[in-house]
Amino acid sequence: MREINAQEIENTIAKLCIKANLFLPKSLEELIKTCSGCERSETGKSVFVDLLDNISAAKSENIPICQDTGMAVVFAEIGQDVHIVGGFEEAVNNGVAKGYTEGLLRKSVVSDPLERVNTNDNTPAVLHTRIVPGDKIKLTVAPKGFGSENMSALKMMTPSATEDEIIAYVTETVSRAGSNPCPPIVVGVGIGGDFEYCAYLAKKALIRDVSVKNPKKRYAELERRMLESINSLGIGPQGFGGTVTAMAVNIEESATHIAGLPVSVNIGCHVTRHASEII
Repeated sequence: MREINAQEIENTIAKLCIKANLFLPKSLEELIKTCSGCERSETGKSVFVDLLDNISAAKSENIPICQDTGMAVVFAEIGQDVHIVGGFEEAVNNGVAKGYTEGLLRKSVVSDPLERVNTNDNTPAVLHTRIVPGDKIKLTVAPKGFGSENMSALKMMTPSATEDEIIAYVTETVSRAGSNPCPPIVVGVGIGGDFEYCAYLAKKALIRDVSVKNPKKRYAELERRMLESINSLGIGPQGFGGTVTAMAVNIEESATHIAGLPVSVNIGCHVTRHASEII
């Protein structure tokens, strides 16, 4: 049994909150550069130039890539041979508070959805925890802005739904979103599970490296077809029209009930941020 002090978890979360908000995953930055060369609209090309300049400025000036530094979504994979000394959830929230305060990141969380009082430290985080084999903890912080989050959707489809109908639903969701999620976007799609697990799958899909396709051939092909369908909409970079509305579609699937086929869509803006560390 390996012991990990909660203070180490707190410090790691704080560091990841800052890192995720200042630096894009390398694969996403490279994809933005690649897509800038694929865009055929002159206006769209100029938007890509601005996006790449913004990424460069964030690095050089040590400032957030986006002013909406998001609600902190934390994915924790905890090894079953780890003993955490201290409170785990408390450490996660203390880490978020520390990271957002010391990193001078915008604090956007309210304590009650109707009373709307800001917590002033961006807590609590949204925490997803899994117990896995081993004696390590993998922590991923994914700050989620709500310009894109508000465009999310879920539909309880029936088992008779075809792949074409699933593609149409995802495409329709992006079409309704228009320019709101700051395209070019990354689209996370969850297929299967039940109502709440399907939404989790779509969020989890957004933290998958954009250079990695679904390992199952059928779903990898579905990702390709969805991306093609979405880009036929012509929404384009920042909604000004063009050939690149989405840069990637990631699908995560799971077992489901014989009577159901849940499908969810979680949209990430062009700065779909996440950072991970193993302790």
